[in-house]
Amino acid sequence: MEIKKVGVLGCGLMGSGIAQVAATAGFDVTVLEVEQRFLDKGFAGIEKSLAKFAERPPEKGGITTQQKDQIRSRLKGTTKKQDLADCDIVIEAIIENVEEKKKMYASLDGIVKKDAIFASNTSSISITELLTSTQRPERFIGLHFFNPVPLMKLVEVVRTIATAGEVYEAAYQFGNKLGKVPVRTSDKTGFIVNRLLVPYLLDAIRAYEEGVGSIDDMDNAMKLGCGYPMGPFTLLDFVGLDTTYYITHVMYDEFKERRFASPPLLKRLVMAGWYGRKTGKGFYDYSDPGNPKPNRL
Repeated sequence: MEIKKVGVLGCGLMGSGIAQVAATAGFDVTVLEVEQRFLDKGFAGIEKSLAKFAERPPEKGGITTQQKDQIRSRLKGTTKKQDLADCDIVIEAIIENVEEKKKMYASLDGIVKKDAIFASNTSSISITELLTSTQRPERFIGLHFFNPVPLMKLVEVVRTIATAGEVYEAAYQFGNKLGKVPVRTSDKTGFIVNRLLVPYLLDAIRAYEEGVGSIDDMDNAMKLGCGYPMGPFTLLDFVGLDTTYYITHVMYDEFKERRFASPPLLKRLVMAGWYGRKTGKGFYDYSDPGNPKPNRL
């Protein structure tokens, strides 16, 4: 099957990023939001991102002013679900709440054409559980992108036991057309990346709780000793401590193993509203964003 028209549910950080890369790849994109103000904010972010790409040289992924205008012309925002009716694929990137996602899919199932693919960008929720809200289980898949979407090359293509083979292949090829590196995985909690990453991040917090090292020393050790671009605490703040905390609950509920359980310090930071970069405080203090300082915890 050929994908030409793309629908995106949600115009937040992930949704706007997915919309941008799809439009950049030549697809016509319609983004659905509940209110116009959320579309305005998301599209302003896209404009800012495209402007940065326009400043780059072509050999570093830069685009011309003409290309920027062409990309923008392929993007449309709407608050009407009916505007997604003729999309070939609809990618959901709304709040990480299973009931909200299921309500959205159920409301669109009778609107969007029957042969369209439904996809979710969820990082942790079961794709199989989400597909139960529709009448198209064989045309339901996971497409897990990474933040920031315009820069991160990876997309996890998640197949359920109900996903049709041709849909799985179409989604994989769609990832290629977006300029991403798609990897195939199955609907197991955490998929590939979070299944391996989350226990590492939680172990870093436990090691800090046990006095193994300071926040900045442990970050530097993993960067310089393992060649990681970010240490675990910098990465936790970047991802969002609230997001990580939510994922730990999903993964622990699935596996009932200590390595997926939230350490006490993570819980306390989230309870205090210290989510990382987005709130200005987490494992680091971002009062001076260019020079974050580790907090004493």
